[in-house]
Amino acid sequence: MPKAQAISRVIPFKAIRARAEKRKGGPKALEKLLPGEPDVKALTKLSDDFILAEMTKRVFSAGFAWSVIEAKWPGFEQAFLGFKPAKLTFQPDDYWDGLLKDTRIVRNGAKISSVRENAAFVLAIAKEHGSFGKFLAKWPSSNEVGLLDLLLKRGSRLGGNTGQMFLRFIGWDGFVTSQDVVACLRDAGLDVAAEVKSKSDLARVQAQFNAWATETGLAYVHLSRICALSVGENHTA
Repeated sequence: MPKAQAISRVIPFKAIRARAEKRKGGPKALEKLLPGEPDVKALTKLSDDFILAEMTKRVFSAGFAWSVIEAKWPGFEQAFLGFKPAKLTFQPDDYWDGLLKDTRIVRNGAKISSVRENAAFVLAIAKEHGSFGKFLAKWPSSNEVGLLDLLLKRGSRLGGNTGQMFLRFIGWDGFVTSQDVVACLRDAGLDVAAEVKSKSDLARVQAQFNAWATETGLAYVHLSRICALSVGENHTA
């Protein structure tokens, strides 16, 4: 996707950053709230079992208390055989049926099935690109919407916010259309719905982040985080 021009009435990012700095106690205080710089080389080194594990964690966390998933995670790792994609794809139906009664995990049939499907997805991408991490490292942040569409179509239950959070947690440089980020975009003048779900709204969000990235030279994850910190509930650093 080519870098699109920002809509003329959307305010420059420097105004959003200034507001975030004022709300959080100054430039240094804001910097402390930002994640580290994205590391493309680190993405290339991610193992496929780590990728599948993070996919699974995000899928099971969607619509569920994250703390419960975290507390049960050692059980997930045992039940899903260390999330080794090749090993999981060779498991018979009886294995997957047995997981529906396995108290080590959250026994949600559709989400359990997604692990099987995503194991095959990860293997397929790894076969095409050497590893899933190497594939992600080559995908430009200026086309996150394209990557999200691929996760939706080729993966299982990786659409919407789940796909965005998966990318965020593994360290891929992108935005997240959280409630605060969308509020920031709308306040800045971008014409999108209060909940960004349509392809047209996602395209507008992508175009605006592309424009802000060109304006500032900042990583997309930093643009997204600063945007979120410029609105909503204000907490001291």
